[in-house]
Amino acid sequence: MTTRIASCSCGQLRLTCQGEPGRVSMCHCLECQKRTGSVFATQARFSRDGVSITGSTSTWARQGDSGGTATFHFCPTCGSTVYWEMDWAPDSLAIAVGAFADPTFPPPTVMVYEDRMHPWALSAEGLGMERWG
Repeated sequence: MTTRIASCSCGQLRLTCQGEPGRVSMCHCLECQKRTGSVFATQARFSRDGVSITGSTSTWARQGDSGGTATFHFCPTCGSTVYWEMDWAPDSLAIAVGAFADPTFPPPTVMVYEDRMHPWALSAEGLGMERWG
């Protein structure tokens, strides 16, 4: 069985995930943009039973467009949002894919709120950017 580790930037908050994610999605909603400070968020849903959590969290909850509530757990030391609970999916945890720091993590299979996507967000190859590393 696959084991993956997700953590905050300072390492105080750590999740050990057993098995494969049930869903990997990319969200372009404006709230995810504000929450992450990026132009989209990518998250993986894991069965709550397959995730063990160590470390402390601070929380913040908000109501989504659907009317459901998501409770975000972030590290009180470094501020990284690592995972969240969704009242409409009580058996799952959504975990920020970036918290795994693993370029081989499975890619998203679902994209939501494309109407709010920055037009250049998924076309970085064509932007003629300076490249580092």
